[in-house]
Amino acid sequence: MAGVTELLARDETRGRLTLTAVTLGSGIAILDGSVVNVALRTIGTELDASLEQLQWVINGYMLALASLVLVGGALGDRLGRRRVYLVGMVWFLVASALCAVAQTPGQLVGTRVLQGIGAALLTPGGLAIIQSAFRREDRAAAIGTWAGLSGIAAAIGPFVGGWLVDNGGWRWIFGINVPLCLAVIALTLYATPESRDTEATGRGFDVLGAALTVLALGGLTYALTASATMSRPLLVAVSVVAVVAAVGFVVVESRAHTPLVQLSLFGDRVFSAANAMTFVVYGALGVVFFILVLQLQVSAGWSALSAGLTGLPVTIALMFLSSRASQLAERIGPRIPMSVGPVVCAVGALLLLPAGRGATWWTVLPGLVVFALGLALLVSPLTSTVLAAAPDRYAGVASGVNNAVARAGSLLAVAALPAIVGLSGDDYQQAAAMTSGFRAAMVVCAVLLTTGGVVSWFGLAGTSQTAPDDETVRA
Repeated sequence: MAGVTELLARDETRGRLTLTAVTLGSGIAILDGSVVNVALRTIGTELDASLEQLQWVINGYMLALASLVLVGGALGDRLGRRRVYLVGMVWFLVASALCAVAQTPGQLVGTRVLQGIGAALLTPGGLAIIQSAFRREDRAAAIGTWAGLSGIAAAIGPFVGGWLVDNGGWRWIFGINVPLCLAVIALTLYATPESRDTEATGRGFDVLGAALTVLALGGLTYALTASATMSRPLLVAVSVVAVVAAVGFVVVESRAHTPLVQLSLFGDRVFSAANAMTFVVYGALGVVFFILVLQLQVSAGWSALSAGLTGLPVTIALMFLSSRASQLAERIGPRIPMSVGPVVCAVGALLLLPAGRGATWWTVLPGLVVFALGLALLVSPLTSTVLAAAPDRYAGVASGVNNAVARAGSLLAVAALPAIVGLSGDDYQQAAAMTSGFRAAMVVCAVLLTTGGVVSWFGLAGTSQTAPDDETVRA
């Protein structure tokens, strides 16, 4: 059971305010995963940071979020989704303020990790609250709204960051979070009902599983990010620890009385296929948003604001098409939108290859528009499909799994791909090296996106968008 005493209607006041609270809160956390990208060059110059340190400004946040989002989802199911969501918002507010006053690259990386911990507590709670607190007939529309606006938050990040960097300095990209977090906290306290998995109340928490998750993702990401400067014996040791921790997690979860993740969820073909598609697609998306704004500033000479505006087509597409994509998937099933969408994104990535010296808006606009259309087609159906494949009582865990997979894919791709395409050190300041690496990265991203479409086509065969009842889904 979801453990909520009243179900909200999307068209009533409390329903609208609750949806606003969880969408805005999740959007802030997602925004901070992309808003920093456009400020990286300025941060690197002002704090005298290397490319590896700038990667950790991104990856420190993503590492904490991806490593702990499963824990956040499970805590919400057990302790109360509204309660954990509020704790995460307060934590995120404090960490954002600390980021804004960081004086060294190390301090900024450390406070970004703290931000990621707060995001891990609140991010799965937003979707879990929608799945458990809204009437079943209102969930698909509410999730469509959440997914569309969350996608907008990710896409608009470079624009917001560029405007703030050009007009106030990079510290404001963190400072602006403070009033936004206060608004979310107030709305949540006023309108959002509490919900939890009543069957999990009073049972123990899987501390060992949580620790193994953090160790596996943390070790692997550290090995990928620091491989250029780490000694080979240390690199091998860290990689082995990460792999052993990952295997240990599966073993522990299969035997635990109260596992962090019900492994039986992955016995559902749709749940597994949707998460596999999430991993490769979000890995590619993370790289595209990370490297495009750098390329346009370094090689084409664009300002931070101009580079940030490249997210505008994605913002517009998600704003106007996400709800329609959700309705389409509800009518015909998620297979076609989730298969065609990534392939369209792949075409868009290839159309961005000419973005280099002398590039204008007309050079990059065709690729951005095609990429945006593909993204709008896949985001809402993906989110709805993952939650519909799991029982309501596991709403937090299901959301946590999908968020962890998405963040891990993005984190690992951003950590590994620059080195794979030959970018390191201060290459992000050199136009020739940056252009070569950028073009290779776009080709790799196109391959990943196409792979995601293929996974969806075969993995989602025969699916519909109808959410299952708890009694009919394997627990």
